[in-house]
Amino acid sequence: MSSSVSAMPARGGWAVAIALGLVYVVWGSTYFGIRVALEGGYPPMLMVAGSRFIVAGTLMYAFLRWRGVAAPTRVQWRHVAIMGLLLLVMGNGLVTVAEQTVSSGLAAVAVASMPLWMGLFGAMRGQHPTRNEWIGIAVGFAGVVWLNAGSSMTASPLGLVLLMIAPIGWAYGSVWSRGRDLPTPFMTAAGQMLCAGVMLVVVGLLRGERYDGHGTLQGALAIGYLALFGSIVAFTAYVWLLHNVRSVLVGSYAYVNPVIAVALGVWLGHEHFSAHDLGAMVVILAGVVIITLARARRA
Repeated sequence: MSSSVSAMPARGGWAVAIALGLVYVVWGSTYFGIRVALEGGYPPMLMVAGSRFIVAGTLMYAFLRWRGVAAPTRVQWRHVAIMGLLLLVMGNGLVTVAEQTVSSGLAAVAVASMPLWMGLFGAMRGQHPTRNEWIGIAVGFAGVVWLNAGSSMTASPLGLVLLMIAPIGWAYGSVWSRGRDLPTPFMTAAGQMLCAGVMLVVVGLLRGERYDGHGTLQGALAIGYLALFGSIVAFTAYVWLLHNVRSVLVGSYAYVNPVIAVALGVWLGHEHFSAHDLGAMVVILAGVVIITLARARRA
């Protein structure tokens, strides 16, 4: 990591602001984009997740190879495939399936628990959290229990279970990847999308998903948006941020995205949230903020 935002030149400051804005807004909007694609008649794993990752991964991989970036080795492909399974098949594919019965805003709130799971998995690998981090984990999980105990998600048991598993997969994959033999960050991202896209299509076909050719134009545009902006533009901005600002600032997307997702769900999707749902979101995000600040002090 290089210097903090305040130490960067003016142009760098603008670049950081733009990159953060992309990660905040685009990743926050992908939950609503998934809902639009699903309502447009496109099957979740086969097309909303699988096909768009294949397209995005292929474009990114081809561009990187054209720029002379080395292809992953056999060992690196294996590691990248495992990461794709954990982060994208479990972390994203399950969210896509869950959004068939759960609102996009609630899906984003449930996924916001990911940093809590990362803290637990890190502790299992000997990266012991500080006292304040444990407090953040406890507060966050209290919010998760609250969300799952009586919110509108309880009307969809399958969606609830999938949204519990998804952040666990993403968190475990993130912790598992540390110290592994991987290609360059952008090539790792491209490889993950390619591998995960193929796995998602296979799983979708095994689930009996089929596309009847009657998807709406709006749904197709949503998939295009997810592929171009969600999978390429925002992720590129995210990787750039990882190499130019403190990780604590980069990680702030975890508690900004759910707020944006809920706002878009209410504004554009006319989704309704109870006081119970919003209260649980506040508690979960409070736990994530406590963990983030505790890590900043330790760093």
